[in-house]
Amino acid sequence: MVNSFINGFFVFSMICIWFVVLYQFILAVSGYVYYLKIENLKDKRMSEIETFNKWPNIDIFVPAHNEEIVIEKTIKSLVRLEYPRDKMHIYIINDCSSDGTGEIVKKYESDFSGLINGIHTEKPRGGKGKSNALNIALEESNSDYIFIYDADNTPESKAVKLLIFELLQNKNYVAVIGKFRIRNRNHTLLTRFINLETLIHQWLTQAGRWQLFKMATIPGTNFVIKREILTKIGGWDNDAITEDTELSFRIFEDKKLIGMMPLAVSWQQDPPYLKVWMKQRMRWAKGNIYVLHKYLPKIFKLKQIKIFIDLIYYFLTYGIFFTAVILSDILFLLGIIAYFMNWTILLPTVKGNFFIVWILAYFVFVLQNIIILNMEKGEATLKNYGLSFLIYFTYCQLWIIITFKAFVVYTKESIQGKEKVWYKTERF
Repeated sequence: MVNSFINGFFVFSMICIWFVVLYQFILAVSGYVYYLKIENLKDKRMSEIETFNKWPNIDIFVPAHNEEIVIEKTIKSLVRLEYPRDKMHIYIINDCSSDGTGEIVKKYESDFSGLINGIHTEKPRGGKGKSNALNIALEESNSDYIFIYDADNTPESKAVKLLIFELLQNKNYVAVIGKFRIRNRNHTLLTRFINLETLIHQWLTQAGRWQLFKMATIPGTNFVIKREILTKIGGWDNDAITEDTELSFRIFEDKKLIGMMPLAVSWQQDPPYLKVWMKQRMRWAKGNIYVLHKYLPKIFKLKQIKIFIDLIYYFLTYGIFFTAVILSDILFLLGIIAYFMNWTILLPTVKGNFFIVWILAYFVFVLQNIIILNMEKGEATLKNYGLSFLIYFTYCQLWIIITFKAFVVYTKESIQGKEKVWYKTERF
């Protein structure tokens, strides 16, 4: 009886683990195929944007709440963008800031009149989070093409041209996303893990799905979107904490395509300390649970395959992956105990089959990470290879806490009818 239970548990856990591992590995290989395509396209695309001369008017939105530490560097990087000055309007939304953000924005408004436009909000109109700030800017601007950058972002000089050119060349796109990198990736061990996570997201989740399904999800920064689609679908959802994911779903609902141009790069700051990182990831997890809660009940009514694929992906991330990691941990510990304690009741399954199947899955996971590191210049280092072996036992385990806590908090807040609070990441 006990052996039957253990064997059943072993089979179920291995199905969960291998389902996630193989799905991610397929995406990694697909992402690598897409990476090779982009590398072959790079010189041609750079040459094309140098000779192109029909640049449209664009608006750049930068929502900023208490961002005095980073906002000046961001504004300077935007001013240095290689784009015709008379066709670019930068809107810095100083959203109810209580620090020196407003003074910095006003200084640059004065220095770059016509280029830098400050939108200074007060309650009750402002102070309701990023989505609300972006909707305010949408009301006060008028260009047909809108770019979004977070307040800690420093886009490379050609990023905007690459994004808008890709959008103009593909009439079936309503938005195009770029790539973001971690500026402070070598600051702490945590930021090194975040850097690896970011690379995995860019080349596996985004590029892999684009290569397989021609779908990409809007990130929180470094993307361009047409005003007409925002107007049609009603702008950003003020209740969505992860407004980027929710916006992507409504674009998919409208049967429109989001393109991808990873040559357009923006650099951002990520939390170097665990406490700040956990608050940020909690917000992400709660926001994605909100999207699942909003769309899962009508999954069979949605006729767009892209929404179905995305819902499955988020279910994998916060459901099956969460389950697989916990089961994997249990099996790993059982295997260690069975080996050293000689527990005969566990030995037939755990000591024999477990070590072979579990270790094989683990090495496929590591191989996936190594493939991704080789897609990014300067990242295929021995130190990063070492992190690829360590990330499962360290960084991935933190997501168990994040996911469990996010589900509990989201459920509690929903039952109590509490207003969703947008947590602004602390800057350094």
